[in-house]
Amino acid sequence: MKGYIRQREDSWQITIDVGRDPSTGKRLRHFERVKGSKRDAQRRLHELLVNVEQGRYVKPTDLSVGQFLKEWLQDYAQMNTRARTFERYASVVDHLILALGSIPLTSLRPQHIDKYNRDCLISGRRDGKGGLSPLTVKKHHRVLSEALKYAVRNGLIASNPAEVVKPPGPNKERQVGRLGSAEVQAILDSAKERESLYHNFFFTAAYTGLRRGEVLGLRWCDIDLDKSTLSVVQTLQQLQSGEYVFTPPKSEKSRRQIALSPSLVILLWEHRLKQEHTWRLLGKSLLPTDLVFSHPDGRPLRPNSVTRALKRIGESLSLKGIRLHDLRHAHASILLKQGVHPKIVQERLGHSSISTTFDIYSHLLPGMDEAAARRFEEGLQADDISTENVAEMSPNLPKEGVLR
Repeated sequence: MKGYIRQREDSWQITIDVGRDPSTGKRLRHFERVKGSKRDAQRRLHELLVNVEQGRYVKPTDLSVGQFLKEWLQDYAQMNTRARTFERYASVVDHLILALGSIPLTSLRPQHIDKYNRDCLISGRRDGKGGLSPLTVKKHHRVLSEALKYAVRNGLIASNPAEVVKPPGPNKERQVGRLGSAEVQAILDSAKERESLYHNFFFTAAYTGLRRGEVLGLRWCDIDLDKSTLSVVQTLQQLQSGEYVFTPPKSEKSRRQIALSPSLVILLWEHRLKQEHTWRLLGKSLLPTDLVFSHPDGRPLRPNSVTRALKRIGESLSLKGIRLHDLRHAHASILLKQGVHPKIVQERLGHSSISTTFDIYSHLLPGMDEAAARRFEEGLQADDISTENVAEMSPNLPKEGVLR
């Protein structure tokens, strides 16, 4: 395998052999210019030679990152994601193209992506009001990485430069541990007074840990009040056009059945009776396929309206920045603190694996471990068998061998 570098006026030219044309037998070579030191050029030469040796060499093209991302959106993302997810991807791609779009796809390097992440944290918003949150930047990174994986699979680039860049992440303890039982109860009490249309929605979200779209998509046929169970079989989302769409749950594990607490069963019974009465006044009958939570005339609740209602409640309680997802986190956190096994929490939340549950709520585990140690000791001390009783049952047992 041949390759060499040659100095030019303001750069270094790399030349390598990449084989021969299978049809003509003509020798094929790759040319590339590197600005910087000779060591930089030697490092790039070595990288190219390794790619050729391992069969990962990709012939450079004029395709830019911006052109590629637009094609990826239309050819892959639109066909393989939900409508709402595609809208989010398109919004992220707009940001990516603005910063990285002019770079040739084969020239995209980890340092470009790392700089994009840093710049977004500092001044990533288009309105000039400061940077994006670490969580949002992480989502941008994930979209770019997914797109570049597609480029690798299709032979457009040799490797995914996003995989070697560590994106920023949120402080999980701050994000997850915001609401305790007292805060949740205060939110539900305030909702009953200030946001009566959404009170039962928030109550159900807090007592089940369901995602926003899962609660919005609930139908009466999905709830068995006699057996105190609820089945998650669909979600409701609203597109930017205003259209409502019903989609399957997020993953196979998200399609689940969970038990309902007595207080939630009572609330849902009362909610159903009230809804039936309202519909009778409108000259209609409540059907099993009708939504559990809707406007009095049956129209779906707007997801953003529900979120804004909770935000108003949070501000009235000095809980600024509260999100609907915080009720889901609170549900899991309270269960774990009560000693419920993480596997049960995983099943209720619909996480794809228990490792996801551990990853999100790992900050709670040290306290749970200490509680487990105390409960073990309490279990031993609660045993009615005394040292004397053990001695009577086993007279040959040495005294110092008895557990106290």
